[in-house]
Amino acid sequence: MDNISRRSLLSVGLGAGLIAAVPGTAFATSVADDAGLRTDPFLLGIASGEPWPDGFVIWTRLAVDPLAEDGLGGMPSRQVAVAWEVAEDAAMRTVVARGVEQARIETAHSVHVELRGLRPGREYFYRFRTGRHLSEVGRTLTSPALHETPASLAMSFASCAQYEHGYFTAYQRLAQDHPDLILHLGDYMYEYKKGGYVIGGGNPRDHAGPETSTLAGYRQRHAQYKSDVDLQAAHAIAPWLVVWDDHEVDNNWADEVPENSDPKQLNDSNENFRRRRTAAFQAYYENMPLRSSSVPAGVDMKIYRTIAWGQLANFHMMDTRQYRDDQLAGDGWKQNVTERLAEDQHHHRCGAGKVAPGRIKNSTQRWDILGQQVFFAERDRDRSPAIDDVSMDGWDGYASSRRRITQGWVDANVRNAVVLTGDVHRNWANDVKVDYKDQSAPVVGSELVCTSITSTGNGGGSMTDPVMAWNPHLKFYNDNRGYVNTTITKDSLTADFRTLDYVTTPGAPVSTKASFVIQDGVRGLQAR
Repeated sequence: MDNISRRSLLSVGLGAGLIAAVPGTAFATSVADDAGLRTDPFLLGIASGEPWPDGFVIWTRLAVDPLAEDGLGGMPSRQVAVAWEVAEDAAMRTVVARGVEQARIETAHSVHVELRGLRPGREYFYRFRTGRHLSEVGRTLTSPALHETPASLAMSFASCAQYEHGYFTAYQRLAQDHPDLILHLGDYMYEYKKGGYVIGGGNPRDHAGPETSTLAGYRQRHAQYKSDVDLQAAHAIAPWLVVWDDHEVDNNWADEVPENSDPKQLNDSNENFRRRRTAAFQAYYENMPLRSSSVPAGVDMKIYRTIAWGQLANFHMMDTRQYRDDQLAGDGWKQNVTERLAEDQHHHRCGAGKVAPGRIKNSTQRWDILGQQVFFAERDRDRSPAIDDVSMDGWDGYASSRRRITQGWVDANVRNAVVLTGDVHRNWANDVKVDYKDQSAPVVGSELVCTSITSTGNGGGSMTDPVMAWNPHLKFYNDNRGYVNTTITKDSLTADFRTLDYVTTPGAPVSTKASFVIQDGVRGLQAR
């Protein structure tokens, strides 16, 4: 169908006396009410995610004052009934499921509805209502049946949206490209207080509230981001698969270790950090279209998972923060840390048994795609063969763990392994090897790295990085802001690097900076 403007999807309100119906069941429910709300409570938009063959999650969170300091969005201190419905058409005439959920103060008046019983490989539309207030209409999809191989999938991925560093125009342009699935690879929000992370020329926007460390603070920060209409447009156009990186909690955190360890600083003792992580996880779940299997249990929350798109692709969503060992030699770029190369089973990037790509060896899909956070291929900043200068927070700092993963692809004869990456605020396209020290070592997979939505502000447009000269597996670099569109078929995966020339003022046009293709069964990237 044609691209859908956000407001053009609005249609007539729901009738009174709704019957909630998940396909196959029906039961009477109370009429949704608005708790006397006089203003629109859908200021944080709507979203969907976690597509499977017979359903998906639809989400909203009620707020009439998104920046309220207590993080509760100005909502009353009681539960509010919220009606929902799912239809086969954007006008919401052919409703196939409807019901009522309670938006509870305990979860910041968020609503997660897990749909079951729908038809596989179909486009659906959804909306919410409480009282006289009606949300916009969102578009979503079920994944194909597990035995089916669809002709193609339009998948986009993005990361790193620092609200203060620019406007989220890239999200609006992504929505206008009309993908069928969106992966967000982390740094959905940033934790800093106003003035804590400033770009050259000054930030065009400011965060509300202090650095996030409490549940109220994380809720308020998520609400500020969700209030952005460009981000709302991207959420409303397609289902999302999300994973966090570091800034959703604390810069460069590793398991229960914060960035800094000075107990005199904000939340920088391990005990305080556990409380901070618990609050961050709770707010993250409340604000994302995740399944109930991701409901936090205190300091723990499961977000690693595999989502199949029929026989076309598996999306292995990884968690490289919660289960990792602390960074060797600190978080930054370090030289000649030989421990990173040791085959040490006790130093893990993802934790033993906590990495979804373990399912790759049993995969029957044409493409196995890893959705993860930080730079995967080796990126050595020093030209000298005698000196390694690498980032200890990326996979280079956990090289033995990376090698076990890539060797696993070889041992399992994985057909097409593709790594998707965020974090570094630049576009890259890389060949992946098991052994980067051997120039003749075969390519075993590919890595596509998306730039940021806004983080670090306007890019300079550069298309070269000096390290590429002595890292020949690094094939492409660009420092504009934007996202990546992919088209996946049984024969190929095509990636278009979509970029904007500026983000510190709104409204930038988008263009394709470069395109690459990965052919089925052919290791390595080819420029188009």
